[in-house]
Formats: sequence, C-alpha cells, structure tokens
Amino acid sequence: MRVTKDELKSLIKNKLQKAGLKEDHAALTADVLAFADERGIHSHGAMRVEYYAERIAKGGINTNPDFKFEKTGPSTGIFHGDGGSGHVAAKLAMDEAIAMAKENGVAIVGVRDISHSGAISYFTHQASKENVIGFSVCQSDPMVVPFGGAEPYYGTNPIAFAAPGNDDKSLTLDMATTVQAWGKILHARSKNVEIPDTWAVDKNGEPTTDPFNVNALLPIAGPKGYGLAMMVDVLSGILLGLPFGNKVSSMYENLSEYRKLGQLHIVINPEFFTGIKNFKDNVSQSMEDLNQIKPAPGFSKVLYPGQNNDVIIEEYSKNGIEIVDDIIDYLKSDVVHNNQYDHKGAFAK
Repeated sequence: MRVTKDELKSLIKNKLQKAGLKEDHAALTADVLAFADERGIHSHGAMRVEYYAERIAKGGINTNPDFKFEKTGPSTGIFHGDGGSGHVAAKLAMDEAIAMAKENGVAIVGVRDISHSGAISYFTHQASKENVIGFSVCQSDPMVVPFGGAEPYYGTNPIAFAAPGNDDKSLTLDMATTVQAWGKILHARSKNVEIPDTWAVDKNGEPTTDPFNVNALLPIAGPKGYGLAMMVDVLSGILLGLPFGNKVSSMYENLSEYRKLGQLHIVINPEFFTGIKNFKDNVSQSMEDLNQIKPAPGFSKVLYPGQNNDVIIEEYSKNGIEIVDDIIDYLKSDVVHNNQYDHKGAFAK
C-alpha cells in the first residue's frame, strides 16, 4: 500500500500517542520513522511502531523523561535521556552538539540511558542541514558473532556520517557493522521472503536463508566488521559508563524496563578548517566526479554515497511511500499492540 509521507507520519504519531507517548515526542519519533521509510530503509520505519507501542504501554520507555544536558567542557557534553524515547533524546542531543560546533569548531556529545533511536542517519542529516559534518554511533543488543566466535557478543552497532554539499545535497553513510542490520531480517519476516545466506547463521552456526531461523548475524568483512563493532561499543558504551558488549540489554527481554542504551554524536564545523564554501564546493565536486566514473558491467551509473536514497525519495514523493499492507492496517486499527514482543530473545522468537 502506498501513502504520502504526511499520512504516514500522522498514522505513526497517533498510534504512539495512543500507547502513551506525549504529543511532541510522538510527532518527533514519527518524523524519524518516516524519514527512514521515505529513503527505503523500511527496517527502521513504520514496521517498528508496534514494538515501540508495546514497550511504551508496558512502561519500558519513560513517557515523561527529565531530559538534562550536562556540558562537561567547551566542546563536550552528556545528554541524560532518563529512559525516554531514543529518537527524541538523540535529536535534542544533536541540537546541542551542532550549537557547540558552530561556536568552537568541534563537539562531542554522549547520549545516555535512552531507548532505541531508529535510523541514526536522521541525526547526521540534521547536522548536514546546518552546514556541519555529522558522525554518530550507537549500541544495540548483542546478536552478532565476533570473528572466529560461535555465540553473539556485540550488537549491529551502526555508524552514520553526513557531509554537506551544495543545493541541500550531502554525502552520507548509514551502515550496520554487520552484513545486514537486524531490521532487514525483520523486514524479510514481514514480507515472508528468504534472506541471502551471507547475512546470518542458525543455532548451529550454519548459514541460513530463513529469516525465522536466524540465531546470530555476521560482521561485515569478517575481522574488519568485528573491529568496527568494537569501536562503536567503546565510544557509545564504555566511554559513557554504560553496559557494553553482551551486557547491553536486549530489545525484547523485558519491555517494562528502561534499556539504558548509549549513543555518541561528533560534529565538525568546516568553517574552522577549510571554510564552509570551499568545503561544500569540493563535496559537490566529488559527487560530480563519482557520477562521471565509467560504470562497471551491469551498472548504468556510479552513484555517490547516499544518492540511492535521493532516488528513492524522488520516486516516493511522486507515487507515495510503499508500506506493507499489514503494517498500514495495524496503524489504522484501534489496537495499541498485540503483545507479541515481550520476553522474547534477541531475535523476537
């Protein structure tokens, strides 16, 4: 089913409010989720709403958090999330980081004690719109085997980056440190389709194509993805004095408890280095250069990082965002949640 972005945001906002989230927090969370769906990142969009609704309704997300920003230095700070919506806390923390970077050139802001914050490229995109570079990393629950290991230790531990160019375009990166994000497995389940055998393993450590048999995800490029997951865990967990590695709380373990996750924003102001005009001109030039690269067999054009999202946004703006029918039916229904996530394992089974 296809819906406009505004229709999708309204449906999500209404459902989250019905679950107990206050209006402004529900609206901002809906904006983050629609941002993902609009870019084809459906694993972090509307399909997550029922999980959030169940956690909110059961008290696992603080609906009236006492958000506090603690400035710990000229360019550093901690945003205390108090168990509130990760989407809201991460956005407000990025606001603080952007302000500090505009004044001092750089900023590093840790976000403590939050729930899941969705597609973290939302927050780096937030920075690039303000003519600064955004970099963000965050924890997730352990579901990835370390290279050479047979049981999970780290999470998918995503990394996002955005650098502004001209004409509101930006070079962007949003990736899990696994071959695929867990949300992609969820998306495959929602559509009842198989996954590539390079994404995950079953309970015996063997590759699987059945999204319902996934017992652990695989790090991207073996030891390289393993090392990146470690880096993210240190920056968004250990650095902030939070649980780390396999001590990070599971998304589904107990929906009545706060998750206490961590996230780290790093913001760099190009004006303090090469100057914003020169920086944006050169970012745009690199985009043009990449588009002019001779394509390999089977490809029609080389896209710069993030350009595929722009293509999807353009198509969806004309024809509506494609969302699985069952998800739209749920969003339009009077049901808050179907009690299907609580006290399940990391893979919701």
